[in-house]
Amino acid sequence: MQKRLAASDKPSLHRSILYGIALGVGLGIVFALGFFTRDIVAGLSPALATVGTGGEYVLLSEVQVLLDQRYLREQPEKVTREYGAIRGMLLTLNDPYTFFIDPPVAATESQTLAGTYGGIGVQLQRAADGSWVLYPFADSPAARAGIENGDVLRALNGSPIDIALGQDVIDQQLRGEVRAGNGIEITVTKANDDSTLTVFIEFAVINVPSAVWRILNEYPAIGYLHIMRFTSRTPDEVRTAIAELQASGAQRLILDLRDNSGGLLDESIAVADEFLDSGVIVYERNHQSEETFNATEGGAGVGLPLLVLVNERTASGAELVAGAIQDNDVAALIGQRTFGKGTVQQIYSLSDGSSLHVTSAEWLTPDRQALNQNGLQPDITVMPDPNGRDVILEEAIRAFESS
Repeated sequence: MQKRLAASDKPSLHRSILYGIALGVGLGIVFALGFFTRDIVAGLSPALATVGTGGEYVLLSEVQVLLDQRYLREQPEKVTREYGAIRGMLLTLNDPYTFFIDPPVAATESQTLAGTYGGIGVQLQRAADGSWVLYPFADSPAARAGIENGDVLRALNGSPIDIALGQDVIDQQLRGEVRAGNGIEITVTKANDDSTLTVFIEFAVINVPSAVWRILNEYPAIGYLHIMRFTSRTPDEVRTAIAELQASGAQRLILDLRDNSGGLLDESIAVADEFLDSGVIVYERNHQSEETFNATEGGAGVGLPLLVLVNERTASGAELVAGAIQDNDVAALIGQRTFGKGTVQQIYSLSDGSSLHVTSAEWLTPDRQALNQNGLQPDITVMPDPNGRDVILEEAIRAFESS
């Protein structure tokens, strides 16, 4: 049994893994489909008398013998039937976060969580007028081509941007296979002088950071930190972000946890600790005991005026951080009720390269709120704008300006 666990910032933290909602729910649904059907046959073959005498699943062995003796058509490969039996067993648990993964999917799982893809390396954000604003990752192909924070995307391969398109559609066009000569031509309006730049950018392997940050345009005293997922790099990135933002003049901070589906548990706790000087971060409860994780004195964000943005896709480790901040009265949450995933998953590698995700614990916020299927209620509820304007961020800016 091998646990896929990461190094902790605190030696006492055990190595559990929180997984994102999309992966857990998506695979849970896929694996719930089409396992097997039942038929009733009178009588048993004498051959079954010697089957399963040393095993726990006697009926399963009986069924296989009957299939071998009587089934009309060719059976799937043994491993396919075995995987189907495993999935059927897990389905009885009625837990979408305990699931089985085939070897090919398990092999790419780490890459998916690492956030590696082919593209130009930019983050998109919708502006008040509906246009798409670019924020290139550090040392990305986009940054090397002269794209800067705040540049407005105007055209792709010569075709003007339709502002009615969703972010996922445009973002997909900025990604592609990494091979010689493959890329995309983009046209932008420069943020600093309103000039136009058209440049062809070749796709490269992009290692997506877990967090991005910047000083907000027109609000030089407000820093913006968006944590997209919790990886082994996240605590260091958060400390670096806060230091750089304060060095650039930020006196207040907006922490954006929207669309963050989680990641590593210990790193989520470490990030929450950066904003707490004392008190409980989270209670973790397994089938045998309960453990309390307390904040340590000091932290990069302690004492910095803070607001936290959440939405219905804020889940898992992101909810842990938001709940710790809210219940310790460090900052208000702005946005929508969060997703409600309050369980911990451990990953076990099996002998053939497949893997099993097992729900091993659940956690409670410092006020002992159960997150699972409940989520967190924000202090200030703001519904999304149907035209894509970032009204939640705007509300946070207004809240800071009026305080």
